[in-house]
Amino acid sequence: MSTEEHSKVTSGTSESVPDSIHEVLKTAILAHQQALALLQQTEKAYGRLIPHQLLKLLDIKSIVDIKLGDQVERKMTIMFADIRNFTPLSESMTPAENFAFINSYLSQMEPVISAHQGIIDKYMGDAIMSLFSQGADDALIAAIAMLEKLEDYNAGRKRAGYEPIDIGIGLNTGMVMIGTVGGAERMDSTVIGDAVNLTPRIEQATKTYHAPLLISQNTLYDLADPSKYDIRFLDRIRVRGKTQPLSIYEVFNGDPAELRAGKRATLAMFEEAVAYYHLQEIPRALELLKKCITMVPQDISALIYLTRCHDYLSTGTHMSTGELDTRPEWKESFNLGLAEIDTAHQELFERMGAFNALVKKGDAKAVDEILAFLEGRMQNHFNTEEELMRRYSYPFLENHLQEHRRFIRDIAALQAEADAGTTDPLYLSFRTLLMMYDWFSGHFAKTDRHMARYLLSCMAQ
Repeated sequence: MSTEEHSKVTSGTSESVPDSIHEVLKTAILAHQQALALLQQTEKAYGRLIPHQLLKLLDIKSIVDIKLGDQVERKMTIMFADIRNFTPLSESMTPAENFAFINSYLSQMEPVISAHQGIIDKYMGDAIMSLFSQGADDALIAAIAMLEKLEDYNAGRKRAGYEPIDIGIGLNTGMVMIGTVGGAERMDSTVIGDAVNLTPRIEQATKTYHAPLLISQNTLYDLADPSKYDIRFLDRIRVRGKTQPLSIYEVFNGDPAELRAGKRATLAMFEEAVAYYHLQEIPRALELLKKCITMVPQDISALIYLTRCHDYLSTGTHMSTGELDTRPEWKESFNLGLAEIDTAHQELFERMGAFNALVKKGDAKAVDEILAFLEGRMQNHFNTEEELMRRYSYPFLENHLQEHRRFIRDIAALQAEADAGTTDPLYLSFRTLLMMYDWFSGHFAKTDRHMARYLLSCMAQ
């Protein structure tokens, strides 16, 4: 082969090699882009099943990194929302119509929950369970917005010739564990804790009182400023499986404008009537309830209490937890294992028991004495707890302090009323005792117990 021919062959080869590499690289880049797009689509699809907010709480960057048993502890407000009378409504539809209706309803509510930093944990037929990690205010504002959205949705149903629907929403706040459960081949995200178990019970109570939105005492204490909302005390109830009674509060911001205005106008009168019912001062309760109903005939809760009053007069049956009829007794199980804190708790509990025996007498002096005791002792007690929490870097210190501050403010507000002398001592006695009961069953039994477990584990190391 001549030098010229060899040069041509060599030149041709050197030109064809870069072309081949270019094609290979182009193919590889395209395959990579397609794989990346598929991964992104897959992750987005999985995000509909396991919310990205949950991954963030678990400090996991991608769905592919999630493992069985991943978990984190958080204080959260849990929302449980359910369609009223869904069973008969469902029976009137075909399976296909049922699916269309459920998806139509859920597609209205999901954006509202997400817009208020809510995490939809699961759909259970017609029910929605959601989590709010940034505070109870997000959950409550979302619940109110859901009731407003329901009005628009029902207007659309009416135009289409369908019956409107009602929903009930219950909120509760507490410590929960969030994580993954299941097996090697099938796992799911979930949230576990007593606060979760209690929330559906609160939602069930919306049926009893015909009140669309109820919150627990725990959620009330977690609100930054409860006065921003229309809230009224509704009842003390015992829920299945729980030893301690619970206070429930109605939030009526989502009521129709006329009903909301009426409940605002009669709020103080209604709460006083409820107190008198629980104190078995039935004639006084009846007088106030009749006034409430005259002013707001649509107030179903007032009508329910009116019926209870009449039932009591005719049968002697009193619908209550019975707490005012029995002096509470301190139990060894109430101890947390921290001597100084347990001593303070027991002293408060005994004072609460002694005051409980005097509540029905409406003794103004007894109110002054218990409020003076609370104001003098509780701040010192709180200082002891707070010093321990800071010493051992308790991770939920700010949540704990928020409840302390709320309790101090509540005491001050009651003391101001007592000093003014414008509130009936009997009614003031009931509210003071209610505050103490809420504090014991909510803060002592749950918040302080969680704190104590953490402190004891640190001390044992």
